[in-house]
Amino acid sequence: MESLILIVLVVIPGVLSGNWRVTYKDHCALKGTSVIIKCEYDYPLGHIVTSVSWSKALFVSGKWRQYYLSGLSSPPDHFKYVGNYWSDCSLKISDVQDTDEGAYFFNFVTTLDRWRSKTSAHLSVKKLTAVVQPSTVTEGDKVSLTCLPGCPTPVNIVWFRDGQRVPNPVFQARREDAGRYYCAVLGQEAVRSASVALSVEYAPKKVTLSMSPSVMKGSSVTLTCSSDANPPVAQSGYRMYKDGHFLNSGQKRTLSDVQPSHSGLYYCQAWNNISWRGVYLINSTEVHLDVRYRPENISISMDPLYVVEGSSVNLTCSSSANPPADSYSWYRAPASGLSSMLHVGSGQVLSLPSVEASHTGLYLCQARNKLGENNSTEVLITMKEKQHGIRSLAVVAGIGIFVLLTLVLALLLLWMKRRVLEEKKLPALSGRGSSSLASEDPPNSVYANINLLPSSPPPVIAALDFSPHSQRKSHHGHNARTSYEDEVTYTNVTIKPSRSTSNSRSKGRDSDNSVIYASVVKSS
Repeated sequence: MESLILIVLVVIPGVLSGNWRVTYKDHCALKGTSVIIKCEYDYPLGHIVTSVSWSKALFVSGKWRQYYLSGLSSPPDHFKYVGNYWSDCSLKISDVQDTDEGAYFFNFVTTLDRWRSKTSAHLSVKKLTAVVQPSTVTEGDKVSLTCLPGCPTPVNIVWFRDGQRVPNPVFQARREDAGRYYCAVLGQEAVRSASVALSVEYAPKKVTLSMSPSVMKGSSVTLTCSSDANPPVAQSGYRMYKDGHFLNSGQKRTLSDVQPSHSGLYYCQAWNNISWRGVYLINSTEVHLDVRYRPENISISMDPLYVVEGSSVNLTCSSSANPPADSYSWYRAPASGLSSMLHVGSGQVLSLPSVEASHTGLYLCQARNKLGENNSTEVLITMKEKQHGIRSLAVVAGIGIFVLLTLVLALLLLWMKRRVLEEKKLPALSGRGSSSLASEDPPNSVYANINLLPSSPPPVIAALDFSPHSQRKSHHGHNARTSYEDEVTYTNVTIKPSRSTSNSRSKGRDSDNSVIYASVVKSS
């Protein structure tokens, strides 16, 4: 009785219906993951399962055939039976690969028979697919990351960029966001998608002009412009400037035989058709090119230009140098030649407070900086003898001018005084003469007022008539004048028109006559 109970207990774990069957479901697995193909089987009553196996259909020599998994080349424990010997026939596949995709069959053997499944469980192997939208963006644009798992089973996804975790799958692109992105299964980071590149285009940054900042005159220097940009700046996208003036296009410029005129501030521009905050041309920082050379163009200026014995003179030395001249030396040679040069001083200015004959000669200065030295051209100092008579001559000239001005002023005052006195006397005489001659006023007469000195006879007022019928009177008057002719002095003569003259002018031009009044003073 006990043995019968034991047999019944052994048979009970099987499906008591007694039908041969195997049921499974199709599965989808991500490459690199592990998957369990669920399977259940049943068999008739009275059978005891003695062995189980899984096979896979392979297309070989133009035919589909089943091959036991144990006979396939695969890593250890790649295929593992996880079911039992009475109902569960599940199969686990670890680290699923593309080659694992296909149809799988379950087979088992009992104590009384064997069963080969007519149906199969299909395994689909999928990959995670990373999608970056858009794959090329301009700095500042929006970027979205999407991971497509391929299988309907939801999984938790994480993102990586060049191995670094990406916190947010949606972001504003920056230049540092450029790189290769992939997605992976959280907790199974080895299960990952293929990498997808994100290209972020941006305007030139870190524009740099490189060159040797200090060069010697006559040497050469190369200026090179570089930048960080995407897309990279082409050769034609670079421009170089000096002190704000355009020099050339291109990434490089070589200055050969550098001269002091090449000194200045240089900078370059970069352009790649991408703007940054609306600006397309991006400037580098300015670089100062310093051309160094020893003193040159040395000259001497003299103040004053003409030197007199005993006076002072300053000689100033000027030069062009970089760095500036830090010392000056003065040398003098006699006027006869430069055979013997004497060191006479140092400093930029040579002062001679009192010039003597020994100071005359040729002078030159020597300017020096740490790069070298050079001499100026010679300047000849000659001396004029001091002229002692110049001061006395100036004094005499001043006195002469003063005396001359005094005489002119005295004569002018004397003339004005006499004129005032004569103007006072003229009205009285004119009145007396006009009253005595009012009865006779012949045309063409000359009236004379004769003033005698106290020792002279009384004044005589004479009317001189130049008409033809007055010849006899004129002759008599001539005799009278003869006696006083030597003693008469004419001081003032005033010519005035008479009334008869005005009347005659109204009658015609031919009878235009004049009357002459004269004041005559007779000396004693």
